[in-house]
Amino acid sequence: MFTGLIEEIGEIGAVSENKAGRRLKIVANQVLNDLQLGDSIAVDGVCLTVEKLGSDYFEVQAVGETLSRSTLVNSRRGDRVNLERAMAASDRFGGHFVQGHVDAVGTIVAIRKIGEAAVLQIAIPESINNYVVEKGSLTVNGISLTVAEITDKVVKIALIPVTLSATNLGLKKVNDEVNLEIDILAKYVEKMINAPNKKPLTFEKVKGWGFD
Repeated sequence: MFTGLIEEIGEIGAVSENKAGRRLKIVANQVLNDLQLGDSIAVDGVCLTVEKLGSDYFEVQAVGETLSRSTLVNSRRGDRVNLERAMAASDRFGGHFVQGHVDAVGTIVAIRKIGEAAVLQIAIPESINNYVVEKGSLTVNGISLTVAEITDKVVKIALIPVTLSATNLGLKKVNDEVNLEIDILAKYVEKMINAPNKKPLTFEKVKGWGFD
């Protein structure tokens, strides 16, 4: 699990195609501290597994399912990507519950600068429209953000200066695509509401375990 608080911006050093999908070499610094083979790491909000480590890079494999749902399908050498290591049990929880499971790809349709801050407008697919609410959480390229407004399938998000400088959203342009992950709580609520033959939760006693 992740928090949506980006640790650093890495750079894709190499992309190679293989039968499983695409292998990415990502040059980084801060996230390499304590990083181990097999660890999970979010790359632009996509949860991937570290398969190789070097002194200034790590490598991950993106499979077909991941590529079909994220911007990694079009990633190229030199692209800047947001990086976050999986949350440790002892860490402070500053963002919201982020799984690293991208639900859809959105398109930036407008960027309005306001001094050192900005308002970002993102067109989102109809498939996730019902899960995005005003003042709710939305993960954009791995960043935990708050929806300021949503109208006609366009989400408006206010970006503070530190978000623009510490993440790759400060490098984005109109028509660029971004990875989107909706709040997992919205999925659970929908599941419970629409579940057929809903029954209330009850505690079932287990014989022989002192509950009789």
